[in-house]
Amino acid sequence: MAFVQFTRVSLAFGDRDILKDVSLNLAAGSRAALAGANGSGKSTLMKVIAGQIQPDSGDRALQRGCRLSYLPQSGIVHTGRTLREEAETAYQSIQQIISRMEALGSQLEQTTRDTKQTAQLLEEYHTLHEAVENSGYYQRSQRIAMVLTGLGFSEEDLDRPVDEFSGGWQMRIALAKVLLEAPDILLLDEPTNYLDIEARTWLEQWLLDFKGGYLLVSHDRYFLDVTVNEVYELFQGNLKRYAGNYSNYEQIRKVELEGLLARYEAQQEEIAKTEDFIRRFRYNASKAAMVQDRVKRLEKLERIEIPESLKKIHFSFPPPPHSGRLVLTLQGLGKKYGSRQALYGVDLVVEAGEKLLVVGRNGAGKSTLLRILAGIDQDYEGQLSLGTGVAVGYFSQDVAETMTGSQSVLETLEAEAPLELIPKLRDMLGAFLFRGDDVYKAVSVLSGGEKSRLALLQLLLHPVNLLILDEPTNHLDLHSKDVLLDALKAYPGTVIFVSHDRAFMEALSTKTLELNQGRPRLFYGNYAYYVERLASEAESSGTATASTPHGSVKPSGTASTASIARGTATPAGGISGTSSLSAADYREAEKKRQAQIRPLERQEADLLAGLEQLETEKKHLEETLAKPEVYSDGTKVRDIQAQLDAILRKIDELTTQWEQVAQELERVR
Repeated sequence: MAFVQFTRVSLAFGDRDILKDVSLNLAAGSRAALAGANGSGKSTLMKVIAGQIQPDSGDRALQRGCRLSYLPQSGIVHTGRTLREEAETAYQSIQQIISRMEALGSQLEQTTRDTKQTAQLLEEYHTLHEAVENSGYYQRSQRIAMVLTGLGFSEEDLDRPVDEFSGGWQMRIALAKVLLEAPDILLLDEPTNYLDIEARTWLEQWLLDFKGGYLLVSHDRYFLDVTVNEVYELFQGNLKRYAGNYSNYEQIRKVELEGLLARYEAQQEEIAKTEDFIRRFRYNASKAAMVQDRVKRLEKLERIEIPESLKKIHFSFPPPPHSGRLVLTLQGLGKKYGSRQALYGVDLVVEAGEKLLVVGRNGAGKSTLLRILAGIDQDYEGQLSLGTGVAVGYFSQDVAETMTGSQSVLETLEAEAPLELIPKLRDMLGAFLFRGDDVYKAVSVLSGGEKSRLALLQLLLHPVNLLILDEPTNHLDLHSKDVLLDALKAYPGTVIFVSHDRAFMEALSTKTLELNQGRPRLFYGNYAYYVERLASEAESSGTATASTPHGSVKPSGTASTASIARGTATPAGGISGTSSLSAADYREAEKKRQAQIRPLERQEADLLAGLEQLETEKKHLEETLAKPEVYSDGTKVRDIQAQLDAILRKIDELTTQWEQVAQELERVR
């Protein structure tokens, strides 16, 4: 079995330890994610695994013949070939094997006797021939077309020069080449950054069918839930493994974090008391010995550190101005680019407080519609009416191109923020990945991703009652997405948005507008409900589910994607069609579902808190048992061991109860 293995690998940059005695094993069949805060060293670890960076110490073992392919986050540009020719370069290693086979064939032709050398040449030739056969080299034309189409390229694109493709499409080309290489071990650093929902769904299925092993870094929770069964977290240079998908890792990590925070706060309180004692009695001769003792204790104290990425930051929008019940009305809205009809006959009414998701394939008109709604594009057909008192805030994907200036990030926000939000700006900047000295960077030197995050944060500071957001989660990590999602869910105004992050779409949307070649259909439910309706329609019409716009890949054991009102008929109306139930029926079904979920969530929280308390007691007893004055006393040992056994039994009981509640939650969500 092909594998790559690391044992006690360490790496430091200056005085900062990036990796500390890290051990990791990836083999055929590995389905792993690499998690950690931005700047924790995930990309560095990927490069060490790929052999691009040499560690300071430790062992790296790569099985002979094991092929490993690595896709970095960004920075790959292709030139000088057509797309088809560039994809062909993924088979260079196979072409080298074929060249070696030809050389072996020449040697065998010149060999006249049946010798040991002849047998060795024949064996090598046979091994190489099998490698070529298994690589799919002779079916490469079909494989290239299949992979490129899956990642969103059209048939017409195949003969276009690669120089014509933008940065995001350049990374899709790089991803296609890595997949076509069909390695034994695959390392993908943020492969979904430049993919739309259709390409992500295709990649999910490709990975599920992949026979080799892989390690992924991604900020798409749903994608990770579907594709991985173990998570490695890199924190302060240490690597820890968690079994299960990403949602399972988050649940366990949440419990660990709560315990860590409790110990951190207790330690900080003790440090404060000790430092106060030292200050008060530093110059008191009678207390000198006690002061020195406390100074030594502080010096020896192993400080507890809190991972920045797991500190939950909450913020809320400024109260939006009041608007009428009808926020937006469209009648026969259309848009043409020359002879191409981008939007056709859109009739739509948006009411206050709704969270409307706009979906559709690339080129379906999503961004065009949002620009029209925001008033950026006023060259359209039909009518658009804003309701009374509606104030619009708009975020676009290309906002970074317009941001300049010598002001710092912090100064830029301070100049625009309402007075009540000024004290919270540092926390909000941290939630959007501006940490430490990053807040003093000039806007002009920010990267495209940093400018996009700053523009989104600027928008969130203004009191508007209609937010129009085009890909707001691009360039955000999972923690920042959660902060944004919590704020948007609590936001009492109206949101119309486009996103390719499935978990974000499902959690925020209350209605879904599908654009198919510019033509609209409205579904009275969130994104998960929309996908189920498409699958149901495809099944009833005899069409394969795989042909539906977003596929039907479902994660095993994830709690993030269960359908709305499972087992209950829920309505989806088309703008030009009818629905099986009214919107009121849907809301009633959703209300009943939430009534089932809330007590289960409270029960789950209580059980997790109980488990954390038991783990704390268990650790305390184990530490007590390790003391010489205890383990040398048989009576004390038996007493403490009995307490430990009782706690372990209780932990088993609560764990079983928690698993049952978690399964029930997954069923009703």
